[in-house]
Amino acid sequence: MEVDLFTALAAGVIILLLFHYASKKYQYFLSKPIPCVKPSFFFGSSGPLMARKRDLPTHIRMMYNTFPDAKVIGFYDFMKPIFMLRDPEVIKKISVKDFDHFMDHSPIMTGSMDDAEVNGNSLFANSLFALRGQKWRDMRASLSPAFTGSKMRHMFELVAHCAQSMNGFFLAEAQAGKRLEYEMKDTFSRLGNDVIATVAFGIQVDSLKEPDNEFYRKGKEILNFQSVKGLVKALLLRSMPRLSQKLGLDFFDSAHSEYFKKMITDNMKQREVHGIVRNDMIHMLMEVRKGALKHSKEEQDPKDAGFATVEESTVGISTHSRVWTENELIAQCFLFFLAGFDTVSTCLAFLTYELTINPDIQNRLYEEIKETEQSLNGKPLCYEVLQKMTYMDMVLSEALRMWPPALVSDRFCVKDYVFDDGAGTRFVIEKAQTIWIPTVAIHRDPKHYPKPDKFDPERFNEENRSQIDAGAYLPFGVGPRNCIGSRLALMEVKLMVYYLLKDFSLEPTEQTQIPLQMSKNVFALKADKGVWLEMKPRTV
Repeated sequence: MEVDLFTALAAGVIILLLFHYASKKYQYFLSKPIPCVKPSFFFGSSGPLMARKRDLPTHIRMMYNTFPDAKVIGFYDFMKPIFMLRDPEVIKKISVKDFDHFMDHSPIMTGSMDDAEVNGNSLFANSLFALRGQKWRDMRASLSPAFTGSKMRHMFELVAHCAQSMNGFFLAEAQAGKRLEYEMKDTFSRLGNDVIATVAFGIQVDSLKEPDNEFYRKGKEILNFQSVKGLVKALLLRSMPRLSQKLGLDFFDSAHSEYFKKMITDNMKQREVHGIVRNDMIHMLMEVRKGALKHSKEEQDPKDAGFATVEESTVGISTHSRVWTENELIAQCFLFFLAGFDTVSTCLAFLTYELTINPDIQNRLYEEIKETEQSLNGKPLCYEVLQKMTYMDMVLSEALRMWPPALVSDRFCVKDYVFDDGAGTRFVIEKAQTIWIPTVAIHRDPKHYPKPDKFDPERFNEENRSQIDAGAYLPFGVGPRNCIGSRLALMEVKLMVYYLLKDFSLEPTEQTQIPLQMSKNVFALKADKGVWLEMKPRTV
């Protein structure tokens, strides 16, 4: 009886201590002159999300809309205070002008450590996304010449080959009398996988003809965070990065990491031995290793790939030349793999959905494709011609506004920062605090985009695009820490849409969910029942 009483008292004391600790944590924003989303015990502001009462895009938008007149608000991710920026001018100031205060991604979200603490064997921690401080500056400077317009021209044929192969597969299926009804996220994940295989890993695979090929299977396995083991690991890496490092945890299992590492190192050795030159990412990384990758004097205008292209900023970028290890370079291929497998396929799935439910827009885009084909006079499509397709760019820009694959951008305060909006709101954002830029909410804010839930490419026509605030259109992030691969992603999406619509019309089926509902079971942009469409061969 005494033991039971002691156990009950001990449990009560622990609960009280935890409650006291949480209560102290939830007092952070009381000292700040900004409104805060009301937290609940332990889960903070994330309770509805964790209870699966809301999907992530809706949750972000609901927090964003809680205080519609505020430029900055606070909320709690579990017990971690987060600043959410709502004002485009504030976003530009923090992300660009005051970049030296906010140059890193949050280690809570990335699992990355300080420069000296990064695990040299970890592919994710050594990727450009997760690197921090001077090492990030040096890596960004080393890689940026690989993603210019001129380099995209070199890679164009590799990506176009994948798009043409996709088209050939669907045409053959149609000729065999099969109905072409597909879940588009899965379909485009396979195509994205093939593009990354050829562009970043130097191999050719066809994941439509060979759906269970090893490269695709390994990729699916490594990105499976939905298992219990995967979810626990992701939660630990996100909430306790230092403990995770001591436990030897990484986002990617060592066996899978070794598989991809060996593939790249073997490829590099073969090229060195036989003098093989192929215009892909491995060649670029080999050039980086030799210090031979430099910016060309003839680089194109920063918007040469379309309105959504982000300009490479010189703010905060290093001029220091660093010698990179093989593992550090291989880690960048992994980052491209992640982006190609998920981000591009997400964009394509939602873009084709909008074309399906907006047949007038689809028809107008098809007419532009048909006119482009006629202008080529039998010659193959090239990079320059693709970029001149204005309506294609308008449609893609609008798809990225409505359905940004990266729902949120984050920044980590590396030194105390005095926030002053010039209108009486002044406070300190302390070192090690996290900033959120809620892209998905800003893109659906009627203050910036009238009738924001309407798919309207005319927002991005020649007349209207000049009125769009750069701080309110952020599909690839903002400032020096933006997405380095925006040109490659836009080229890939445009090529896939071009070849798909050239020979097929997209139509809804019994399985097409209209309107789409977002999944509450994943912390990403994903349709609850998938994006099901039918491709019907064109008769003319």
